[in-house]
Amino acid sequence: MMLRPLLLAGVAMATFAVGGTLALMPWHTPTLAQSELRLPAEQSRQVPESEAQVKLSFAPVVRSVAPSVVNVYATRIEQQALSPFANDPFFSRFFGEGQFQSRPRESRSLGSGVIVDQSGVILTNRHVIEGATDVRIALSDGREFAVDIVIEDAQTDLAVLRVRQPGDASFPAIAFADSDALQVGDLVLAIGNPFGVGQTVTSGIVSALARTGVESSDYEFFIQTDAAINPGNSGGALVDLDGRLVGINTAIYSQSGGSVGIGFAIPANMARLVAEAGVSGGEIVRPWFGAKLQAVTSDIAASLGMAAPHGALIAEVAPDGPAARAGFAAGDVILSVDGVAVDDPSAFNFRLATKPIGQSTMLERLRGGGTETVPFTVEPAPSPTDDMLASITGNSRFAGTSVRELDAALAEAKGLPYDARGVIVTAVQPGSPAEQMGLRVDDIILALNDIPMETARAFAGTAGQRVRTWQIILQREGRVTRSIVSG
Repeated sequence: MMLRPLLLAGVAMATFAVGGTLALMPWHTPTLAQSELRLPAEQSRQVPESEAQVKLSFAPVVRSVAPSVVNVYATRIEQQALSPFANDPFFSRFFGEGQFQSRPRESRSLGSGVIVDQSGVILTNRHVIEGATDVRIALSDGREFAVDIVIEDAQTDLAVLRVRQPGDASFPAIAFADSDALQVGDLVLAIGNPFGVGQTVTSGIVSALARTGVESSDYEFFIQTDAAINPGNSGGALVDLDGRLVGINTAIYSQSGGSVGIGFAIPANMARLVAEAGVSGGEIVRPWFGAKLQAVTSDIAASLGMAAPHGALIAEVAPDGPAARAGFAAGDVILSVDGVAVDDPSAFNFRLATKPIGQSTMLERLRGGGTETVPFTVEPAPSPTDDMLASITGNSRFAGTSVRELDAALAEAKGLPYDARGVIVTAVQPGSPAEQMGLRVDDIILALNDIPMETARAFAGTAGQRVRTWQIILQREGRVTRSIVSG
């Protein structure tokens, strides 16, 4: 399990990747029809009224769900740090040339996963298998299988695995619940492999919904639970009392490394999208709104005449993007998506990300002191055309480099202005001249030998040349640097 430091209320706290998700219920007063639809769910939630009810067991739920939860074992090959004596001729003379050289080291990590399809498709956390050279799963009945990594989605910290050689085996898949139906106080069970001791079940309640600031993923909208979650639970199941998956356990707050009753899970409604892409063998296509959002502060709410700060304020709109075409403008505040209130930009991003591409959704906005509902067609970010891509091969200092032109969608994703120019490095081949020169993925090349690199074609035509020296202006992690390298 990976230890992730977080800062909470000014105190450095340790976060193990083991759980996280949440759902947000509508804040507005329901109509009669909505109240009637919710009545059965409300009636099913009852406080125990007798000793006999208190003694009821979760065992039937566990029996139905436990076979769908697996242990995940990931093996990585890592290079040990080079000894400080490696290049010392004195030590090399007496101990041999290779004595202090770096050597590969095998490391192992463990986590959990959930079977989501009978053909042998498993959903887990990306950080469980990140960088792994070999991944295996073990079922609750003792069977073990090698698996292939189908999807690694950094934006959600989810990954999809598929059994490599299932043979005639059939795997018990779990059913997804609607995580939006969760309420604070609902009973849930967490199932996983904490500390590698074996499959373990813990119980608790939903402590909170729509938690943000837990991890640095793009879609932070976590379910918080007090069910005991520990290192090794990452990728395991958070289930309701109907035995349905409501979340994927992802992270905890902890000062000791163990559970202190604050765990987080990725909501099932987000996990389902990644799982479906893995089952179908397709790629994850997400909506693009085409606007930069910020939280509504108390001062902003007061200036807009809002009774309380909530919603997502549009700070900037991408020219000709989906939001602009739908009539949104800077200064608008998005209050709800299909009638479900959004408290902040993270909540809006989550709600939009769970909508199918091509669907028409209704966005409520505040503009000029009044509210209105605007239809919005969910669109993906535009895919780059062939002339927006370039790769350098052959006898060139930039050989091994692949780049893409910046457009509004990519600029937004990288935290750049919509009018940003340049080409962004999308890949650098290991051992290539480009890697030896020091280029990295996400470097933005602005100019070569004083020639602006505004298009992939310009980069391909310039970088493929042989010259004595290169003057490179690039932007890396927000800083613009100028360097000169040999040709």
